[in-house]
Amino acid sequence: MSHTYSQRYKNLVSELVEARKNAGLTQEEVATLLGKHQSFVSKIESGERKIDFIELEDLCQIYKVSIDEFKTLGKNDAGK
Repeated sequence: MSHTYSQRYKNLVSELVEARKNAGLTQEEVATLLGKHQSFVSKIESGERKIDFIELEDLCQIYKVSIDEFKTLGKNDAGK
């Protein structure tokens, strides 16, 4: 990741990448489903762009995973 983010955020991004791959989707396919350019997904996954809650919900829907799965990521690293 190119920016300084908390460990919790880094864990979230890693899990999103894994969820996308588990769904069998490419960045381009996800971007198309979102109505965005491929670079939008790439920037989120590389840490160049921070994701907001609505985008997280949209990605979870596309990946067919519950947003609840991401609630406890890095919980023990909350202060970092």
